[in-house]
Amino acid sequence: MGNDGLFLGFDFSTQQVKVIAVNDSLQVKYECAVKFDTDLSKYNTQGGAHVSSDKSTVTAPTIMWIEALDMVLDKMKKDSFPFEKVLAISGSGQQHGSVYWKTGAQNTLKNLNSAENLKEQLKESFSVGDSPIWMDSSTTRQCQDLEKAMGGAQNVANITGSRAYERFTGNQIAKIYQTKPDAYSETERISLVSSFAACLLLGDYAPIDTSDGSGMNLMNIKTLDWSDECLKACAPNLREKLGPVVPSTTNIGKISKYYVSKYGFKSDCLLTAFTGDNPSSLAGIAPSQGDIILSLGTSDVLFLWITEPHPALCGHIFGNPVDTSAYMALLCFKNSSLTRERICNELADKSWDTFSKSLESTKMGNNGNIGIYFDVMEIQPLAVGVYRFNDKNEQVSSFDKDTEIRAVIESQLMARRIYSEMLGFNIGENCRVIATGGASNNKALLQVVADVFNSSVYIKDVANSASLGAAIRAKYGSKGFDTQFSDVVKDIEEPVCVATPTPGSQQVYGPLCERYKKLEDQVTKLCSS
Repeated sequence: MGNDGLFLGFDFSTQQVKVIAVNDSLQVKYECAVKFDTDLSKYNTQGGAHVSSDKSTVTAPTIMWIEALDMVLDKMKKDSFPFEKVLAISGSGQQHGSVYWKTGAQNTLKNLNSAENLKEQLKESFSVGDSPIWMDSSTTRQCQDLEKAMGGAQNVANITGSRAYERFTGNQIAKIYQTKPDAYSETERISLVSSFAACLLLGDYAPIDTSDGSGMNLMNIKTLDWSDECLKACAPNLREKLGPVVPSTTNIGKISKYYVSKYGFKSDCLLTAFTGDNPSSLAGIAPSQGDIILSLGTSDVLFLWITEPHPALCGHIFGNPVDTSAYMALLCFKNSSLTRERICNELADKSWDTFSKSLESTKMGNNGNIGIYFDVMEIQPLAVGVYRFNDKNEQVSSFDKDTEIRAVIESQLMARRIYSEMLGFNIGENCRVIATGGASNNKALLQVVADVFNSSVYIKDVANSASLGAAIRAKYGSKGFDTQFSDVVKDIEEPVCVATPTPGSQQVYGPLCERYKKLEDQVTKLCSS
């Protein structure tokens, strides 16, 4: 691995614990992972989780995550990994999940014995043994209670960056308090999955960072501190149980002496605040301010680096993991690649080449025809069904093949643009769209992205973006955060420009987006009636 110092990034994701090591040039030098379903099959998880009989309560065994860390570190030792070269460590965790440390656990963390593994020493340290995770949707009543206490959904969004969501941690904590009051009273500290992982390496309670902390419905995104009103609405003594929230660009201490003795880490190995997997992925893609990251997959996800957030009833505003003066917005759309695939199968003989040629054969704006394709209930808006409208806004039963293919692509991308702008993102010629994911190799589709967003489109293939982002943030922490993030990632390969806006695209899609939103609002009203 050479004589360079190394930076470690851990990712405690839904299905595995993974670690990667990078050098100062951010080249990946080592990686390994422990998968919960296969490597720890005794816990009987599916996709890293347990789904209860009610289909809405979803948890994961907290101790499983600890045993996975034991196994990862033992694998590294077996591989003769040079622990002594590690200068700094950071990490990420699946967002929204929560861990409940029992009274006395802090003392156990501070006095770990290097002759034993973590699992044996910490197995009695939790007041709740099964951690609620992001897939849980059992807290609808708690969400309603929070929004009622705060004066409505928009007020919750204005304060915390998101309306009340079932998976968000504050509502999960409220459910624990209401259904397991004894366990709640025995709880000394509540961690997110990310800060829990940091606790293990710090040998003490680690603070929650502002980026992951803004996915809880508990933190004020303006003050970057807990909202006393939200805390009070969820559970008593919550500020004390959560501990402090710190900027994501914070070095939280040195690695526990347990790892120095057991594995050979240097005693001055630095720990940078751990964060959520989505914020960490933003860091891993290494964007510049003003970039849009468009992940084209089973769900299309947009990450936006923004400076003036406008919280809405859709999407999420989080603290930015690498720039505490900025924010990141996240939007997720369910009807994405599977819908595109359905249209390809039905109209292009399952051939993406045929699909692309058809898309290229039609002109921008599709002669005013607009389709709305929600094969399953969409997230924003809450609507389902397929609807087609001609250039006079009259609903029609069908389009010809080429019109239908362009309609599905244009409608999806106009929705991505509209909701990005609603959250405060300024679309324009000066911003870049960085496309990742499976559909980012379709040049015809990316041309429509460039035209709809009136922005150049770049592609960047980033594997393991969450763990890479953690390693990059570890390097950033080792520099003391006193340099620009762009300087930290200067050695990372730049994304490649693959499409630029067609002249006149804004004149076409500006008005068309306005028409699309009005039609979508009509459809939403129809679905809710």
